[in-house]
Amino acid sequence: MAKIVSIPLAIIMSLISLFLPGKIENPNKDQWSTNYPYVFVHGLMGWGEYDSQYKLMPYWGMFGGELLGKLDDKGYDCYGASVSGTASAWDRACELYAQLTGSVVDYGKAHSERCGHERYGTDYTGKALIEKWDSENKINLLGHSFGGATIRVFATLMAKGDEAEINSTPADEISPLFTGDKADWIYSLTSLAAPHNGTTAYGLENSMPDNTDSAAYDMFIDHAMEINKNMVTDENTYYFSIPCTATTKKDDGTFKADKDRMEILFHSSADEIGMLKGTTSGGYVVDESWFENDGLVNTVSAKAPSDAPSQDFDKENIVSGVWNVMPVYEGDHMSLQGGFFKVNTDVERLYTEHLDMINRLSQEN
Repeated sequence: MAKIVSIPLAIIMSLISLFLPGKIENPNKDQWSTNYPYVFVHGLMGWGEYDSQYKLMPYWGMFGGELLGKLDDKGYDCYGASVSGTASAWDRACELYAQLTGSVVDYGKAHSERCGHERYGTDYTGKALIEKWDSENKINLLGHSFGGATIRVFATLMAKGDEAEINSTPADEISPLFTGDKADWIYSLTSLAAPHNGTTAYGLENSMPDNTDSAAYDMFIDHAMEINKNMVTDENTYYFSIPCTATTKKDDGTFKADKDRMEILFHSSADEIGMLKGTTSGGYVVDESWFENDGLVNTVSAKAPSDAPSQDFDKENIVSGVWNVMPVYEGDHMSLQGGFFKVNTDVERLYTEHLDMINRLSQEN
């Protein structure tokens, strides 16, 4: 009997790749009005391109394969920022700015003194995430989970700056992030399963009153609502949100984890969120509308920030200055990353269609 030679799969795939085309030509390019870079911002405990673990396990794509590279191959210019996994939306916004500009992270004189931490952080000089960024060379921002809060704080600082930082910092040393008047550097924002108005995954009462400079603090409903009061919805910027659901309504009105769609990691929290109602210490009433969820974030909270103008997505009437709420996506909290144990094979199509839609928009609409 002839001896069967075993060839490693990696070698086979490498040989096959030699005969496959490289970048896929996108047939929709002729219909694009813009093609600004897309900057993806991860959520709580996440990671991005600056982090070594990204090559081992990409946050964007997970076990389904690196997503941003696939989108690059279709003509979209995509980047994955690396911000703190546990810090507040403010601190993460400062880190994002430094990565985009290739500068030293400046958390702000007033903020760092108030919160009791160092003013300056990592030096990204010479390591800018994108080559050029200004009012003519805009960016599109996408934020998953707490990354959604991060890009909203970031965009607000770009638009109006911060009065406390302006008043406390000499003009020759203040970060341009805090001086405002740069709303037109951002073309669009897309939140992905983001807790705009907080989440009940942590309960209704703040259990960490002394740690006000953290992601966990910002995600309590009362604190998220307070952040919302200072957020800007710029009239010339496009806003989109993609809420998720992976729970099922039961006869008693509560929602339970759909185990066919939801990662086992979220089953317990989904069930708890799906029956929790009451009143926060700040007086906000959480009712049955908060039951439906994706395992970590309440679906209703992921639709649009409180006090911000919003409308259901209408492809014939996409307007700037308003949160365009996309149809609720059937998937759990990790589905928009590409899934973990439950690999989401649909996620590449989802982003391809979404980015294509944004590229077709123009500010003259």
